[in-house]
Amino acid sequence: MNKEGKFILLNRDEFKKWLFENNFKRPIQLIQNHHTYIPNYSHFNGKNHFEKVEGMERTHVEREFGEIAQNITTFKDGVICICRDFNKQPCGIYGANKFALCIENLGNFNLGGDIMAEEQKKSIIFINAALCVKFNIKPDTNSIIYHHWYDLKTGKRTNGTGTTKSCPGTNFFGGNTVDAATKNFIPLVAEVYNSLKSNNNTKEEIIPQGKVIVDINDVLNVRTGPGPAYKFVRALKNGDGINIYAEKDGWLKISGNEEWVNGKFVQRL
Repeated sequence: MNKEGKFILLNRDEFKKWLFENNFKRPIQLIQNHHTYIPNYSHFNGKNHFEKVEGMERTHVEREFGEIAQNITTFKDGVICICRDFNKQPCGIYGANKFALCIENLGNFNLGGDIMAEEQKKSIIFINAALCVKFNIKPDTNSIIYHHWYDLKTGKRTNGTGTTKSCPGTNFFGGNTVDAATKNFIPLVAEVYNSLKSNNNTKEEIIPQGKVIVDINDVLNVRTGPGPAYKFVRALKNGDGINIYAEKDGWLKISGNEEWVNGKFVQRL
């Protein structure tokens, strides 16, 4: 592990440990896969990981994203970089950012571009699988998504029709279509997902998700403990997504801190 400012460089084992030891307040339902196009392999020398993500952040700030757009970046050598806080939604796919995490894979993976290195392939598959286990997501093309499947103008999913980007690349694990993902990418992710899920050390880390269900003009109170006598912390609106960390006496713990809500106003997802 190596850290520079907010950026953290990890190998796959370190990423697994970091992911399963941390709790996140924001519910995650989508995993975005992208490629950088530029910078590509010709800009990476095996030592300039921090330089590349810092450069991407400067570009993203210029585009008024506030900071680096992606939560995770992978490199040719398989190194994984934690970039944007997981508790912040990414600026990855217009129309599909709210409950998402964004993986940006350094390289140009269009046909005729970079040939993806084996270590980077392993890391991309591993990250998608580990995130599915952590956030209790089924690995399929409804939850693991490509930028190419979303229209740039409307933000609606069109599965590659309309105005789209080629991202994550026309040669990303055999193509950027839904069919290519179903045939070539999802089975690889599912294999690692099943292996991780069967490991007792990770099985307990799965965090169920829920959605607040209250009257449209009402709110759900968050309290410091499992009961109405505990101190009020904040309020949630109808439709807000939550993670469920623990349950006691009909009350649900919704963060790594002492934040609890009445479970009868929550729909399990």
